[in-house]
Formats: sequence, C-alpha cells, structure tokens
Amino acid sequence: MENTLGQRITLDADICHGKPCIRGLRYPVEFILELLSAGMNIEDILADYEDLEREDILAALVFATRLTQVKSIYKIAP
Repeated sequence: MENTLGQRITLDADICHGKPCIRGLRYPVEFILELLSAGMNIEDILADYEDLEREDILAALVFATRLTQVKSIYKIAP
C-alpha cells in the first residue's frame, strides 16, 4: 500500500483548493474519513461513489495514519 500512496493521494492547487484528494478526483481525503467516521463501511462508500476503488479508501486511511505519526506536539499560544 505504501508504494501506491503517492499515486492514490494527490495534491493539486487547482483541485479542492489543494487539499489531498483521491487520484486527482474531487474527493478530499477528509471527506472519505468523514464518511467512515459517520459509520459507513468501505462497501457502502464504493456503492455510493462508483468512481472510487477499495484501494482509494485504504490509501486515505494510510494517509491519515501518517499525519498522526508526529514526534512532538506543541501548544500554540493564544
């Protein structure tokens, strides 16, 4: 999966304001994560969005995992 992450998750300033998206489509990673957190499973998402593939959903999860693997978190002063 790690090898295909760069192919599945794309960044383009002209698509969704540069947010990470699935394969250059207008599906931001955050949208996929919202669907999953709302209780939809992969099969539900694929049934509703036919241009998505199972590997796209898994890549969104891997991408989110990578974002949370930080070494330090610093509080920003108000």
